[in-house]
Amino acid sequence: MSNITVTHAPSGLVHASVLRTERVTPHMVSVTVGGPDLARFEFQGFDQWVRLAIPVSPETRFDNLSQTFGLSGYLRYRTLPKATRPVIRNYTLRAFRRDPDELDIDFVVHGDEGVAGPWAAHVEPGAEVAFIDQGTGWLAVPADWYLLVGDESGLPAVAGVLRDMPRDAVGHAIIELFDEADRQDCEEPDGVTVHWLVRSPGEAPGARALEALAALELPAGTPYAFAVGERALATGARRHLVGERGVPKNAVTFSGYWRIGHAAGA
Repeated sequence: MSNITVTHAPSGLVHASVLRTERVTPHMVSVTVGGPDLARFEFQGFDQWVRLAIPVSPETRFDNLSQTFGLSGYLRYRTLPKATRPVIRNYTLRAFRRDPDELDIDFVVHGDEGVAGPWAAHVEPGAEVAFIDQGTGWLAVPADWYLLVGDESGLPAVAGVLRDMPRDAVGHAIIELFDEADRQDCEEPDGVTVHWLVRSPGEAPGARALEALAALELPAGTPYAFAVGERALATGARRHLVGERGVPKNAVTFSGYWRIGHAAGA
């Protein structure tokens, strides 16, 4: 579930190729892509996300994909032959650089679990990809204080927001991981306190974060909150803030990036 508005950038389908990979933490791999087509791409920062098409076989094609991924684009995608159809997953852009144009995308890797994670862990330079820019979910609205909640799948989004939000911003960020070693530098403003939590093996994703949120003393004034990650975490944070803390619904942006037992949506 999500209340993020999906936008369609004028860049349409952007083609790129893998330049290099880096294991930034034990369970996070950064894939850097580049190429001349990135000149058309406009980086907005924060939690900017894309529909990323990755190859699943040597026969995978990218030349017959739609320029957008609305209903018609999705239906067209579903009619493509499975033998040549790429896998499409939603991913947050971690960083972008010009001269030369390079784009970093971070992947959570759980061994051979899933499709995108193993691909990121083993992909070689030169592999072709494509993506459609879908904009940002974070709303840069004025607020007295900010709250961000996420798990390891939401870490690139939360870290991007912390990096790009005003330097005089105040508030809290709650980030739950399954391994302490996956902590990253988030470049948060001095007035934002980051609470790092690690769940125990077998503990439901998001349980620690929601417990910490319920115990957190919220500042006074007008808030804006952002909750992303496993669906129960995102919806649970919104439900708590609106129902228990009196935060207006329109002041909470949330998105369930994945659901236990299911792959991230296309």
